[in-house]
Amino acid sequence: MSHGESEESAENEGPEAREEREDGLRGRLVRAGVELVNAEGAQALSLREIARRAGVSHGAPRRYFPTHLDLLSAIARQGFAELAARLAEEDREDAGPRERIAILARVYLDYAGARRGMYELMFRHDLLESGRLGLRETSLPLFAHLTGLVARVTVSGSGADAALRAGALWANLHGIAQLWHWGSLRLATGGADPAPFLAAALDAHLGPGEPTP
Repeated sequence: MSHGESEESAENEGPEAREEREDGLRGRLVRAGVELVNAEGAQALSLREIARRAGVSHGAPRRYFPTHLDLLSAIARQGFAELAARLAEEDREDAGPRERIAILARVYLDYAGARRGMYELMFRHDLLESGRLGLRETSLPLFAHLTGLVARVTVSGSGADAALRAGALWANLHGIAQLWHWGSLRLATGGADPAPFLAAALDAHLGPGEPTP
């Protein structure tokens, strides 16, 4: 097929065919990386193994991802997209801000437990600090959403601004997720369920409230 014929064919193809063509190798590599991190953890994400699973040569990823970090960032973006979708699905706009924060926190901890490898990849400091492939732009809206909800919760005697309170709550949730995964919380407290720790974190940062859903 000549160059002109290929251009004409591309112009005449339907939107689904065009999307599949444009996705191509790049999409295959990202999907292979997502499957790999979910199955074997973040430590398994070598360029060679991702390429092998995508069915291409080990040098092929360089066409779309000049560095290993670029590919890891693209994979991590899929994690943030999945987390955001889960939050949107569970969120209740008719509920009060504290209840919505409780829902967000529960979804966050559930995601950390169910997608352990992806969760660890998403919060790698070298990816977030580099700003590669707009990873900050993908992750920061989630924190902005939390901050907006926290701003609507009045805490008696608290002079901290919403971003500081939201950051402290997030750090607490992240610590619960990590320490529960490592078994440290269960060992230290004898707890069999992370839910009480979530409730205590919400009370500490937002003031006493109703039991979490």
